[in-house]
Amino acid sequence: MADKRISRVTSFDVAEAAGVSQSTVSRALAGDTSISEPTRKRVVEAAKRLNYQVDENAARLRRGRTGTIALVMICRAGQDRKDLNPFYFALLGSTCAAASARGYEALVSFQDSTTNFWGHYQERRKADGMIVIGTSENTDAWEYFGGLPEGTNWVCWGAPNDNFPWVRSDNHAGAALATRHMLVRGYREVVCLGSETSPQRQFKERFDGYASAMHDAGLEPYLQRIERGLPREEQGRLAAIALIESGRPFDAVFGVSDEIALGALKELTARGYRVPDDVGVVGFDGVRAGAWSTPPLTTVESDFEVAGSLLVDRLIAQIGGEAPSPRRAPVRLVVRGSTRP
Repeated sequence: MADKRISRVTSFDVAEAAGVSQSTVSRALAGDTSISEPTRKRVVEAAKRLNYQVDENAARLRRGRTGTIALVMICRAGQDRKDLNPFYFALLGSTCAAASARGYEALVSFQDSTTNFWGHYQERRKADGMIVIGTSENTDAWEYFGGLPEGTNWVCWGAPNDNFPWVRSDNHAGAALATRHMLVRGYREVVCLGSETSPQRQFKERFDGYASAMHDAGLEPYLQRIERGLPREEQGRLAAIALIESGRPFDAVFGVSDEIALGALKELTARGYRVPDDVGVVGFDGVRAGAWSTPPLTTVESDFEVAGSLLVDRLIAQIGGEAPSPRRAPVRLVVRGSTRP
């Protein structure tokens, strides 16, 4: 009876078929420019003819690379993962897609407390570097990741510290764009719902962009502060209540996040304000829930595809020996029904 076992094709077989050495086969298939084009073509044709498959794991080990990027999602301590800000899920998806497009696998983890903080992927040969995304308010997490050994390849989104290798939205420009949009539509008493002292550095940048646009229009900015430690929608709802009860005149609100704006929108509607006729409402982040509110929320949306690509490209450059530099993801205004046409 004939032996039906199929022997595995090796680089030796390809080398013999192409009339070259095994090292030439390895270098030719890896794209080594020292191999001449005729030789490379001969090796590639022999590999195809023999159905030779490169052992990627072995190749990566030879190059000293894993071909994997770790993606760490920082949550609030004890937070149910399904309650994570939808913005971060969108950013996570675009970052995974960018990693895949560049030939990297993604290893994802959700971390929220000292019981599960872990960032030693590079040392344990589990990943070539790490992208950290998530809330700035988990200060324990950022202290942990900021204290990792020198030489750790990492880039982050949401860091409270400008000394970290960060990527962010163009928060100042986006907030100014949102404010000018409201002013052009006839709103004059525009109030910002947010914080200039929050660990969320983007909130300060967004308030500054709003204030700059108000000053440019000869108007006084006004900040209605949110309460720390609450869910974002609740922060927006309570800020709207405080604004109404303060007696300060207002005809538009700019929430420094969509969830804050949505909380304010619900409270204003419940109290009989007509949106957008009596009050205009604009948010920032571009989360999907804003498209389904009543009325749909006008927002400033980050370019998620570019943001994910910036994170991955910054990390790959760092893995290759370059010093990471800050990067801003572009934003755009998405006009919906919560502001006057």
